[in-house]
Amino acid sequence: MMLVIAALLIWAVGWGLNIWLANGVYSKSGLTQIAVPVIFGGTIIAMWELLVRGLEVPGVILPPPSAIASAFASSLPILWGDFVQTIVKGALSGFAIGLAAALGTAVLVDRYDFLKRGLLPVGNFMAALPIVGIAPIFVMWFGFGWQSKAAVVVAMVFFPILVNAVAGLQDTTAMQRDLMRTFGARYWNTLFKLRLPAALPFIFNGLKIAITLSLVGAIVAEFFGSPTQGLGFRISTSVGQLALDMVWSAILVAALAGSLLYGVLVLIERRLTFWHPSQRG
Repeated sequence: MMLVIAALLIWAVGWGLNIWLANGVYSKSGLTQIAVPVIFGGTIIAMWELLVRGLEVPGVILPPPSAIASAFASSLPILWGDFVQTIVKGALSGFAIGLAAALGTAVLVDRYDFLKRGLLPVGNFMAALPIVGIAPIFVMWFGFGWQSKAAVVVAMVFFPILVNAVAGLQDTTAMQRDLMRTFGARYWNTLFKLRLPAALPFIFNGLKIAITLSLVGAIVAEFFGSPTQGLGFRISTSVGQLALDMVWSAILVAALAGSLLYGVLVLIERRLTFWHPSQRG
């Protein structure tokens, strides 16, 4: 009971401190912007630890953060192998292939109107397909290695990037295109010097959506067939062994990888689209 009371006190202190920081004199400072989410996350973890131990929740239902941290630290070599198999080989390779294919197709769709009429509606159909339906098919086609996971990722990220890229290529005004023609610019000059730079904010919106989809696709695809490595394989086998601390450790690796990749995309976006109003603060 004391641990439950302590958890409630920690929640009250964390809540009050965050309100004070968010509404105080230094609410817009960089340190406050970092402190508020850190305090919020630390409060959640502390409450989780105290409530699980105070209410004596079995570890096979919800392990405390300390048990998850211990399993994570003791299984770093295993988790690193899973990370390479799922994130590097499956998710990132599929993301790169899907990105290249989507951008190339976007240029063709922008160039030829019949492709826009015929291909983009297919994107709505593909977006509605459940991953649990296409993943086992791709595993049968491409085998149990990382190639089948990359194929699932390509199918998931292709159309979000394509739709955003096409919308971005069409974002320039008629006056801007007429000005380029006045300077004697041909289609490819206009594409690389005007339309692609103008489309970058749209493309990065698609990339930020696709990077999370790529992680989900690679992990779920491993549920339907995988070598003895991978985050999806680790989660499914650990659930069968009732090793929930290992399950949460694999989830933690996926969450950290997703946050890191998303952050890298945001940094690249800021460098390349510094001229856009959304990046000018």
